[in-house]
Amino acid sequence: MSDANAPTPPAAATAARRAHPVPKALRGWVIPLLLVALWWSAARFGWGNAAFLVSPEAVWQRAVDYTASGELWVALGSSLWRDLAGFAIGVTAGLLGGGVLGLSRLAERALGPSFHTLKQISLFAWIPLISVWFGLGDAAKVAFLSLAAFFPVVLNTHEGIRSVPRELIEVARVLRFSRWQMLTRVVLPSASPSIFAGIHLALIYAWLATLGAEYLLVSGKGIGNTMIDGREHFQMDLVLFGVIVVGLTGFTLNWIATRIETRLLAWRGRLVAQF
Repeated sequence: MSDANAPTPPAAATAARRAHPVPKALRGWVIPLLLVALWWSAARFGWGNAAFLVSPEAVWQRAVDYTASGELWVALGSSLWRDLAGFAIGVTAGLLGGGVLGLSRLAERALGPSFHTLKQISLFAWIPLISVWFGLGDAAKVAFLSLAAFFPVVLNTHEGIRSVPRELIEVARVLRFSRWQMLTRVVLPSASPSIFAGIHLALIYAWLATLGAEYLLVSGKGIGNTMIDGREHFQMDLVLFGVIVVGLTGFTLNWIATRIETRLLAWRGRLVAQF
């Protein structure tokens, strides 16, 4: 029996709008705007040391000058080139490695213990070895970023393949699927959410490692090198500008990856619970 007092859909929508007075598209901006307001107030009223806490106006002016001179595009382009090159190499190797470990019991027994040992080594512990093998230039940085992207892809690909429901495998065998059909019609579609999660993580880790590589392997241009220059010359407006660029770039990369993942895995919307 329906409740006579239940709100009609328009009434429910109105109640939801009253509960959330901020439009949905703007809700993600609330905290950033509050932080900017707090930052401006701290700089305006002298709540901190002016040498360390520069004003938003100073950072904005630095952004305008740095962008107009073209230095921003050179630094950001260099960082993104290394990031995407290392990401592509790491993801390709990770998909192959995870696929072999997931599809072959023999490979899992032979290579699994070594892989699980290597993944426990801190990423930055590889820097001395990489710098000896590849020097301090772009090759070393790309190799470092490839490692950052490699491990999450291997782990998630392996886990996704091993998590394929046994019932699906049995049905495919009853239907006499070939090995290729089993792989393309059963294993990969079932494992794809886990695989894409690994690729998404690899994109995030590669961008974070880009800044680490530019801090530790300081040769060349990059947004990390820009922040180092600002620190060495005590130009805090340049340092803060670099931090903002890093955050916005990471947000953009994550947004693009989420859109692509959502589009490619649209079929999951009918199969997973919505909360």
